[in-house]
Amino acid sequence: MAKKQFKTESKRLLDLMINSVYTNKEIFLRELISNASDALDKLHFKLLTDNSAASGISLEIRIVPDKENRTLSIIDNGIGMTQDELETNLGTIAKSGTLAFRSAMQKKTEGDAGETDENAPAANELEVIGQFGVGFYSAVMVADKITVLSRAYGSNEANIWESTGLDGYTVSPAEKPDGCGTVITLHLKANGEEERFDRYLETYTLRELIKKYSDYIRYPIKMMVEETRIKEHECECEHDHEDGECDCEHKEPEYETVTEEQTLNSMVPLWRRNKSELTDEDYNGFYTDKFHDYEEPLAHIHSRTEGGVTYNSILFIPASAPYNYFSKNYKRGLQLYSNGVMIMESCEDLLPEYFGFVKGLVDSSDISLNISREMLQQSRQLRAIATGLKKKIKAELEKMLEFDREKYEKFFKAFGLSLKYGIYESYGMEAENLKDLLLYKSAKEDKLVTFKEYIARLMENQTEIYYACGESEEMIKALPQYKYLIGKGYDVLLMTENVDEFMLRMLNGYDGKPFKSITDNDINIQDEDEKKALEQKQKEHAELLEAVKTALDGKVKEVRLSARLSDSPAALTSEGPLSLEMEKVLSEMPMGGGAKAERVLELNPDHPVFDALLKVKDDEAMLASYAGILYGQAQLLAGLKLDDPAKFAESLNALLVK
Repeated sequence: MAKKQFKTESKRLLDLMINSVYTNKEIFLRELISNASDALDKLHFKLLTDNSAASGISLEIRIVPDKENRTLSIIDNGIGMTQDELETNLGTIAKSGTLAFRSAMQKKTEGDAGETDENAPAANELEVIGQFGVGFYSAVMVADKITVLSRAYGSNEANIWESTGLDGYTVSPAEKPDGCGTVITLHLKANGEEERFDRYLETYTLRELIKKYSDYIRYPIKMMVEETRIKEHECECEHDHEDGECDCEHKEPEYETVTEEQTLNSMVPLWRRNKSELTDEDYNGFYTDKFHDYEEPLAHIHSRTEGGVTYNSILFIPASAPYNYFSKNYKRGLQLYSNGVMIMESCEDLLPEYFGFVKGLVDSSDISLNISREMLQQSRQLRAIATGLKKKIKAELEKMLEFDREKYEKFFKAFGLSLKYGIYESYGMEAENLKDLLLYKSAKEDKLVTFKEYIARLMENQTEIYYACGESEEMIKALPQYKYLIGKGYDVLLMTENVDEFMLRMLNGYDGKPFKSITDNDINIQDEDEKKALEQKQKEHAELLEAVKTALDGKVKEVRLSARLSDSPAALTSEGPLSLEMEKVLSEMPMGGGAKAERVLELNPDHPVFDALLKVKDDEAMLASYAGILYGQAQLLAGLKLDDPAKFAESLNALLVK
């Protein structure tokens, strides 16, 4: 029979598909199984709506690897194809009967003049996922010859379509005595340096790919599997065995090889079952098995959403962060399915980065797919799904925070940093969405609290939210300003992560109350008498303060007296947009070493060291030495590095031997 040529545009598209469209060759099996599922859907619908159709047919898909001949066959007993359909569907790439079938069947189920067939499935039950003419040709990535033997339902004639690469195809009559359906046989390519094509004949590989991509195809996918087992035998010992088993040491176990038919897919997705039928054990088992986590999740979110876009989703909040969660190597995103067939392993567009810890999947027939299924278009439907999922995740976290505080605190310790970065990296655009999910250690309560809970316990006339940043809680509690505020009865939020203060700048307050670092120089909680007394001392010692500033040679913007240093002689505060803590963080970054806060040295006029300063105010050299020691001490209390450790030690030693 004369060979027929593909159309020019089809040849070009086929060549493009082989060389660039599909980045992962293994998806050919997903495509061919999906096509087989389409054919079974069509026959299933035929059996439901055609009273003359035969019944009792067991619809299924079979996988037959043949290592000797290096062929892989995908067999279905679905609707099959006539000769014309073989040429139409396979002769022209991207020609698909699926959409036409869906449209026709929807019209049929709607009926004429409002009449409906009570035995016909609803239109949304026609889970036809094809694009047969496109997905079929993914097989050319692994096969250098393809044959399609098909017999249409209701026909006694069969035909075989055959093609070798881009050389065209032939269609000729053939025999298929076992009824309707299609047999696609792939003659695998020879192994190359970068690809072992015969791995697609191995039971392990086929089982793995079906589990990964096609586990929820609703028809059984069957294959003959060879397994080795311990051979059963009767014990020839003369003594009795009460438990029916022989534990005699003289008998070595014998093994036998058994070949049996196994169903490789589970068929019914957990997320399509009614929630009332499922238990926590069902969800937890599904999670640990599918996402390979040794810990059960803290929570699951199982929902079905209908409207502009319809989808099922099942999401999980893990109990612990993976070891690489905060690295570039971590792959976030949800698995994306179309009618039970996985089309993306990790769809990042379905989750905002700050919710990247969520694991789970989405299954929808409404998403827009392009030619290869593995490259997803940026569609309105996808954005709608992402928006819906974000709301569901936030609602679940809020519920956990309100009704299971212990569990939420465990979550926050694992993933709270992700929420903080969500506010910071969005320049505050996500603040409204995330600010009420944040927790910080309350110095007064000695427990984690929300901003809302902190505000509920403000001191009388307190208009600011006080916080302190440092490398650890211990270092924060050593700050003189901390001791002063706590002594006055105020609460302080303890912040120990680098992003904290940067994030607070993006929040720009909470419930109308600004955030105020305890190391800012403008905190003022004294009463009027205390203020006046301090102002008077400032005027009296103005000359000394200016001399100390001069001695520090530009290291500080100002030297002033303070009433909030508790039992410390000196401390550093800052003015302007950059705090001391922000300076520390930026100094550790490759490009941030030049960032400097405007430092203010505060001195405690009630400390004995201040009296020592007064005694040496006329000795320029001694005053400079004292000023350097006080400044270095203040640096260390603030968690900053000494400018000149050797000089600091020298000055301190000189003072000790004086």
